[in-house]
Amino acid sequence: MLTTWVVMPTRLPLVLRRCPTCTSERFRANGKFRVNANHKLLDAWLLVLCTGCGDTAKLTVLERRHVRSIRPELLDRMHDNDPLLAAELLQDPELRRRNRIALDWEGAWRLDTGGPAPLEGDVLDVSVRFAARIPVRPVRLIAEGCGLSRAEVESLLAEGNLVSAIRLNTRLWADFTFTLKP
Repeated sequence: MLTTWVVMPTRLPLVLRRCPTCTSERFRANGKFRVNANHKLLDAWLLVLCTGCGDTAKLTVLERRHVRSIRPELLDRMHDNDPLLAAELLQDPELRRRNRIALDWEGAWRLDTGGPAPLEGDVLDVSVRFAARIPVRPVRLIAEGCGLSRAEVESLLAEGNLVSAIRLNTRLWADFTFTLKP
């Protein structure tokens, strides 16, 4: 029996960055952008709000870019404060590296299994897809999807009843498959 599970984001992740005003280290992105023009050069930032004090911080998206080098649809999406664009940009490793931030996905995703997974009887073949680059341990996904504890999943893995081509006890965000034998 082949089943597809999907890991889907439920909201934008929190941005991990130290607030200069208070002691908080988490910022919330709400999809707002600021675009500033200086003659023919543009700067663009994604605005994030501190969860502690509410201060605004800017994450650099574009820096001193010539207007003609920017795709018009990208500029329109920034002017429209497109939350989907904010989600795309937060997924960009280059933007995270340039702004020295990390993402906190805790509570920002859900697993859609399409219904309860049968554990008895047939072999269960599952293909897990990620709708976004959400770093999650496969053992946690399997436990949640099958209604087991993580310790039970670890014992199935140790016994050889849970098989996959990838390591299931490390964080990953790429699609994978696994087989659960009865």
